[in-house]
Amino acid sequence: MLFVLLHDHLGITLANFVSSSAGMVFSFVVNGLFTFRAERLTLRHAALFVASTGLVMWVAQPLLIHGWLWVLEQGPDVALGGMSAGDVRIWLAKLASIACSLVLNFLAYRYVVWPVEHRGEEAPAHPPV
Repeated sequence: MLFVLLHDHLGITLANFVSSSAGMVFSFVVNGLFTFRAERLTLRHAALFVASTGLVMWVAQPLLIHGWLWVLEQGPDVALGGMSAGDVRIWLAKLASIACSLVLNFLAYRYVVWPVEHRGEEAPAHPPV
């Protein structure tokens, strides 16, 4: 929503930077503590989170938005409600890029920021009966 409000005034890249940054602090805490069940959040986690999220949100996502806009511009102009065809394309491009970014971020968080750590515990060969 913030992106849509800002993109006409700031442009796609800066509006994307502001809107994605707004969610990063909340996302770091919630992902770290609840999704990936970190015992505590460390400075290392924060640095890896900012680096991986920044790469996805500030590099990959603007490229994805422009790519989706190009794809959508190849099709028919569709206005929806009071929105112009251009606004509909912006909304759809942003939503599609968010979906792609969710996958990229999850992979980065799972394998880089909060990787599964095996602490030398051997799993039983057969589950207990």
